[in-house]
Amino acid sequence: MKASGYKGYILEEAPEKILQFGEGNFLRAFVDYWFDVSNERVGWNGKAVLVQPIAQGLAEQINRQEGLYTLYLRGRENGEKVDRKRVISSVSRCLNPYEKAGYDAMMQVAESDDLEYIVSNTTEAGIVYDPACRKEDCPPASFPAKLTQVLYRRWQAGKKPVVILSCELIDNNGKELQKCVEQYIGQWGLEEAFRAWCGSCTFCSTLVDRIVPGRIKDAAEAARMEEENGYHDELIDVGEVFGVWNIEGPSWLEEQLPFKAAGLNCIVVPDVTPYKKRKVRILNGAHTGFVLGAYLAGLDIVRDCMHNDSIRGFMNKMLYEEVIPTLPLDKKDLEEFAAAVQDRFNNPFVDHELMSISLNSTSKWKARNLPSLLEYVEKTGRLPECLSMSLAAYIAFYTSDVQELTEAGLVCRRAKGNTYICSDDRWALEFYWAHKDDSAADLVHAVLTNRQMWDQDLTEIAGLEAAVLAGLTKIRAEGAEAAFASCL
Repeated sequence: MKASGYKGYILEEAPEKILQFGEGNFLRAFVDYWFDVSNERVGWNGKAVLVQPIAQGLAEQINRQEGLYTLYLRGRENGEKVDRKRVISSVSRCLNPYEKAGYDAMMQVAESDDLEYIVSNTTEAGIVYDPACRKEDCPPASFPAKLTQVLYRRWQAGKKPVVILSCELIDNNGKELQKCVEQYIGQWGLEEAFRAWCGSCTFCSTLVDRIVPGRIKDAAEAARMEEENGYHDELIDVGEVFGVWNIEGPSWLEEQLPFKAAGLNCIVVPDVTPYKKRKVRILNGAHTGFVLGAYLAGLDIVRDCMHNDSIRGFMNKMLYEEVIPTLPLDKKDLEEFAAAVQDRFNNPFVDHELMSISLNSTSKWKARNLPSLLEYVEKTGRLPECLSMSLAAYIAFYTSDVQELTEAGLVCRRAKGNTYICSDDRWALEFYWAHKDDSAADLVHAVLTNRQMWDQDLTEIAGLEAAVLAGLTKIRAEGAEAAFASCL
């Protein structure tokens, strides 16, 4: 780095305050970035020891580069194109606990006076109780079992409790992790005094939000970056500019963590549920709300949708007039989050394909969009126009010139001429295959009365069946773009 002439911030030595389970692209572009910025802005002076959660990982590359790697944060912020580069120096080393030296080193960190935080992102499948894991395993297979061993060693050494920040994408991730640890304490017959000590550790459920593509896919662009940098980096990481971390925990934690002082977008709250709802209803709900119709209209990637007045206008009306009024957070906060969504969808560096978002749209529409529709009706006594049209677009996507039902999914054709595959639960695909020859009215009635899809009969909502039928008829006659425009 010195030889390359790099003039940015680098922290060479600092106490190892974090033990981090997971060394993949997301944690390195999110958690390690946040602590790195905190080191620079407020002198937090801490480093993270990373741990491979599985036997194959990045320990060798990370250690070869002394924990350093280049992070690019790219996208749009307040409508402006942003492309920032930062060398991250908050990582000290990476351990492979599947080797004896790595396992022993992990246990040494467990006993350290410097350790304050344990962070994890071991994928959604990582927080699971596996009764096959034993106290004697070095290491046990599951992450919660490894964590239990680390905490037990720390308790045995007489050290202070720690804060545990779980970043896995499951509901109540911290609570679920604590529950697994409690199960191992019981299964392994560990002391009640240790159970009490674990109770004084702070297990935090957290909500993380940053899209991390990870790598530069274009070889020519990667070569250009390397030439500009003047050094070779095997661990280049790429994330979007936007990032928010909501942590469920006690009020003192916000002051103890360095993020607030560093001006980072992190808040500690008593309950992350409203923020989870904000993300699901606004960010994820926007995706599911417009992408199926946008694909039928001939578009292929999210960014292009933001350059189409009808589709972008439809999305914004749905968010600002129909979704935000149903949410329990401050309106200004919700509107700022929705404004950031448009910037995120208009990222010039990410080609997010509509078809990849279309996977499992039945369960997605139920989880992301239906609650907003139901709560809007309950609150106003009226039907939300855009959400009703979105439901029509969902039906249109699964029934557009149906060709065949294969092992891969339901093959349909859009007006542009190409076939596409609807990927969903098998029962949902078989339902649409069985109803492919229905009239529009019979089809809409069959969908809305399907309790397996919605856990209720949606025809009981006054006017919804007629509205969805009108929307489906318009999409089939005039195209999805015109149908979306008719809502504006």
